[in-house]
Amino acid sequence: MPRAAELKKGNIVQVNNQPYIVSLIDVKNPSSRSGTTLYKIRLNHVQTKQKLDLSLTGDEVLAPIDFQKRQMQFLYQDADGYTFMDNEDFSQFTLSAEQLDEQIPYLYDGIVGLYGLVVEGNLVGVELPAVVEMPIEETPPAIKGSSASARSKTARFASGLEIQIPEYLETGEVVRINTETGKFMSRA
Repeated sequence: MPRAAELKKGNIVQVNNQPYIVSLIDVKNPSSRSGTTLYKIRLNHVQTKQKLDLSLTGDEVLAPIDFQKRQMQFLYQDADGYTFMDNEDFSQFTLSAEQLDEQIPYLYDGIVGLYGLVVEGNLVGVELPAVVEMPIEETPPAIKGSSASARSKTARFASGLEIQIPEYLETGEVVRINTETGKFMSRA
């Protein structure tokens, strides 16, 4: 059973015998010595997408829910949403842009390490790998010359993602990006 302090974005828990997915966690540390840390958690109902806000202390326990974590493959995006395929039984699921929200910029053709969260036969969300490797679609050319400080520039990727990268990188190079922070890590 997960404690409030152990919850992460994307976890699925049971509240009032209903399945909810954690969408936002805000930690409030008290200023007094005897105060306890509060976790303000926003949950979305798995089927209805209704929002639920909870304030919990770190030791409060939420009931787990039975779900499957299955390896998925991103297939395509169309007017209906984003379509994924289960790698085991080849069944296809579609999620809307609202369900994926901040994960959309990291979805690209050929992404490796993508997992789907399946509750009662329905895909309710996807779990991105910690690091994705993407080729730079567009970035300004590097400026020759010496600099005392490390300079950065904006890079745009095919998925629409824009991040800051070191100045020496060129268009077409493949870079590693941390999906949790959205920051450049290294060349691939």
